[in-house]
Amino acid sequence: MRFSLMTEPQLGGTYDQLLDLARWAEDQGMVSFARSDHYYSSREPRPDATDAFATLAGLARDTSSIRLCVLVSPITFRHPAVIAKTAATIDQMSDGRLDLGVGTGWMDLEHDAFGLPFPAWSERFKRLSEALPYLRAAFEHDHASMTGTHYSIDAEVRPRPTGIRIVVGGSGPTRTPTLAGTYADEYNHFLASPEVLAPKINLLRKSALTAGRDPETIEVTVMGPVVTGSDEADFRERLSRAAAERAVDPDALLERLTDAGVPVGPPDRVKATLAALARVGVSRYYLQWIDLDDRQGLVDTVSILTS
Repeated sequence: MRFSLMTEPQLGGTYDQLLDLARWAEDQGMVSFARSDHYYSSREPRPDATDAFATLAGLARDTSSIRLCVLVSPITFRHPAVIAKTAATIDQMSDGRLDLGVGTGWMDLEHDAFGLPFPAWSERFKRLSEALPYLRAAFEHDHASMTGTHYSIDAEVRPRPTGIRIVVGGSGPTRTPTLAGTYADEYNHFLASPEVLAPKINLLRKSALTAGRDPETIEVTVMGPVVTGSDEADFRERLSRAAAERAVDPDALLERLTDAGVPVGPPDRVKATLAALARVGVSRYYLQWIDLDDRQGLVDTVSILTS
C-alpha cells in the first residue's frame, strides 16, 4: 500500500500551512499531496477557505517532485474549458505533476452562499459524464473535438499537457465506477469496507475492457482517516483524545470508525485493515488529516503506516 496526504482547507489552512505540509510529505516520499475543492464551511467561526487551483499552482512552483492533486473539483464550479486550461497551466508549472480530480459536487451550502447554480443530481451527473470525455480529448489530442448537450470543444488546448492524470471520485454503485473505467487514470472512493468496494472495482474493470482500455492501468485508491498508536495503550490514549474532541464516548467512536472501515488500533490491526483493502484491488490510501497544526500526530501516524 502506498500513501498520499489529503487535506481539507475549507476547514482552515493558509497557503503557508499547505506548503509546509506538502514539503513534509515530499520529504517523506509520499505519492502525492491532495486538497479538497470547497469554497465554504459550516464551522463557526467561519474559517478561511482558499481556492484549490490557485494554491496548487503555488505548490507547483514551491515543491519539486511530489504529485499535486485536487480531490475533487465539482463540475458545478467551473466550465470544463476553464478546468482544462487551468489544469494544463499547472501541469506546465509543475513539470507534469498534476492529478485532476472531478466529481458532481454535493455541498449545496457553498453553492447557496455564493450564488452558484446547483442543479439536481441527475443534471450534475450528466454534466460530469460530458466533462470527462471533454477533458480526455483536450489532454490527449492535438486538436480536441467533442459535442454534447451541455459542453462542446473544437480547439487545441495549449500549453499541451504532459503529465495530467484524471481522477474520478465518488461512491455511487454503478455510474461512477463505469465512468472511471471509461475515462479515468484513477478511481477514488471514500473509505469503505472491502465488501462494499469489491463489486465497484469489478465493474470498473469491466467498463475499462468495454472501452478498450487496460484495467490494470487504472489505479484504485481510497481516502479516509487513520487512528492508531505505537501500541495498545498509545492507541487508546489517542482514541480518547479524538473522542473528547467530538464529545463522544471512546468506545462509541471506536465502533463507529470500525463500522466505517477506518484503520483503527495499534499497528498490527491497522495494517491488517489495509491489507484487506489491498486484496480487493486498492493500491493507495489518502490519509485524510484535518488538524493541520497537529504535526506530531501526523508524523507518528505516517511512521506507523510506512514502517
